[in-house]
Amino acid sequence: MKSKPQSVIAATGSYIPDTIIKNDHFLSHRFFDKDGTIIPKENTEIIRKFKEITGIEERRYAAPNERASDLGFFAAKDALESSGIDPESLDYIIVAHNFGDITFGSNRVDTVPTLASRIKQMLKIENPDCIAYDLPFGCPGWVQGLIQADYYIRSGDAKRCLVIGTETLSRIIDPHDRDSLLYGDGSGAAILEASESGESGILAHKTRTYAIEHALLLAMDSSYTSEYPMQEDLFIKMNGRKLYEFAITNVPLLVKDALDKAGLHISEISKVLIHQANEKMDMVILERLFKLYGMKSPGEEIMPMSISWLGNSSVATVPTLLDLIMKGQMKEHSLKSGDKVVIASVGAGMNINAVIYQL
Repeated sequence: MKSKPQSVIAATGSYIPDTIIKNDHFLSHRFFDKDGTIIPKENTEIIRKFKEITGIEERRYAAPNERASDLGFFAAKDALESSGIDPESLDYIIVAHNFGDITFGSNRVDTVPTLASRIKQMLKIENPDCIAYDLPFGCPGWVQGLIQADYYIRSGDAKRCLVIGTETLSRIIDPHDRDSLLYGDGSGAAILEASESGESGILAHKTRTYAIEHALLLAMDSSYTSEYPMQEDLFIKMNGRKLYEFAITNVPLLVKDALDKAGLHISEISKVLIHQANEKMDMVILERLFKLYGMKSPGEEIMPMSISWLGNSSVATVPTLLDLIMKGQMKEHSLKSGDKVVIASVGAGMNINAVIYQL
């Protein structure tokens, strides 16, 4: 009996915008609490504390003429051209995002047609059997796209899938909310394809949604100040403290469940690639994961981080990080054949997922 094919990552790509926004960009902002009162602290103190907790020193913003679909196209083009894969051979294009295309200077979400169809058009793919669709799943959207592509490949329905994560969060943030310092723009992509070798690829995955008590930890709401001229505009808002507690409690347990499903121990993992949301939070997640095995966390040795210079670009953080490592652009971090990797994310919904992958 013929065994089911494995899903292997055949190529990666990313697009990191050129515009660098350092923390001092926010020194002139007026920050308010959610009750509408101005925060009495000096901005220098707000920014210092922010960097201490998140590790973010700068982030990237898309150029005025770039939208999320453009960023996704650039990342896809990078993956295709660096690997020599024919775009016409793609069976699926899955695009993870949260807000669609937002034109510079606007706050309006545009998702018709889907970003996936727009990117397929930009790639000039004629094949109608290449199915293009979007996946809104919070920050874990790109990881979930990998999981969906794995199902298609294992079923025999597809041989090659392009999974993209792209976002322009800089256009959906309240300039009067301290949390606006978290977010950046970017895009990452990977091409998953069928392999009969059975020696590498996706070994296991796990996803959970905690909606009853936690669905609104990340949601859309109006500006924190009535001074904002367009009161009908909605911005991304989060309950930072509760989200932090949720993540450090639940992510380690889910990752362990995924490792158990793969029949692996944490000591067999070479790298842990986790959504770049908050440096302190990610380090605690790693510590608690290793604690589940009675072990001490190796910290930055096993967990590459790009948040200090890219910020939180939502669905783009993990694929961008993976591409940087695969192309030798992350100092002190590399991957080789046989290495086993945890790829995990957490975000709006609240959704958590993890993929266990062997190179």
